[in-house]
Amino acid sequence: MNWKGILMACAAAFVAVPGAAQERALRLGLITPPAHVWNQEVEALSATLSTLSDGRFTIVPFPSGQLGNEATMLQQLQTGALDMAWLTTAEVTTRVPDMAALHAPFLVENIADAARVLRSDPAREILDALPRATGTVGLCYAMTGMRQLLTRQPVAAATDLRGMRFRITPAPAIRSFFEMFGAAPAPMPLTQVYDALANGQIDAIDMDYESIINFRYYEHAPYLMETNHHMFGMVALVSGRVWAGFSPEDQAIIAEAVQIHCDRTIDRFVAEEDGKLARLREAPGIVITENVGPAFFGDIVARWDAEWGAQTPYVARLRALAAEF
Repeated sequence: MNWKGILMACAAAFVAVPGAAQERALRLGLITPPAHVWNQEVEALSATLSTLSDGRFTIVPFPSGQLGNEATMLQQLQTGALDMAWLTTAEVTTRVPDMAALHAPFLVENIADAARVLRSDPAREILDALPRATGTVGLCYAMTGMRQLLTRQPVAAATDLRGMRFRITPAPAIRSFFEMFGAAPAPMPLTQVYDALANGQIDAIDMDYESIINFRYYEHAPYLMETNHHMFGMVALVSGRVWAGFSPEDQAIIAEAVQIHCDRTIDRFVAEEDGKLARLREAPGIVITENVGPAFFGDIVARWDAEWGAQTPYVARLRALAAEF
């Protein structure tokens, strides 16, 4: 037998071995920087997954948007070019309108109640639409805290926000909220926000404490309003094409590992939220207005609910659920 024949025979023998374990490093994309809680939990996820799979699976993270923005990563998931991603729920609303309900303004009063919503049955039902709408499998939710308003100039009344150029996450439901109080929404990548504040390209941002601290946005936008105007969720996704290639046993292992770290992410944000606000109180030059509730924005909740409640029944369902807390 010539060398070509020997190699072909060896390859055939390898394929024929039933149940042969193959190691695989799963590529996981994020837009957040390495210091972010999401990235820390993804690193820990790799160790957990390796343990549960007897070393067969690990995670290779690609932080800080190395693989593109969230829309690009979602496309990569659809084709199977990317295995997994932790994406904001905001990005997924562009394909799954029901998920917009998770961005309802003033849905909950605090981060603990936000955690309850994300772990609820109605929220998990929304994940059922992902395979058909996005070509992905949604394993679980996590979060990056509650959203606050940070401005370059002081704000005394809601009318002061009119005309301000607000950097927002590009999602229709979020855009609606800002347009309703007269702001000028300006979507842009997270990596560009600091410089945009510094040079006056934007006047304000809608952001969570974690990112405000990590990126030091308060250096150029020192006026912080503690609004908690909406939760900012994350959904852990797996490419549908990649998922279909796993055995049911391996699917269960991956789902269990990811769920562990979704839960840890939520628990960390809930436990650390007050401490992050305390850290910001000590930041040089920052001015904080605390406990700015929905009354500050007038009838904006009713107007937002009228617009988005007509598009998804989950607005009413999640409002009813949150009212029970």
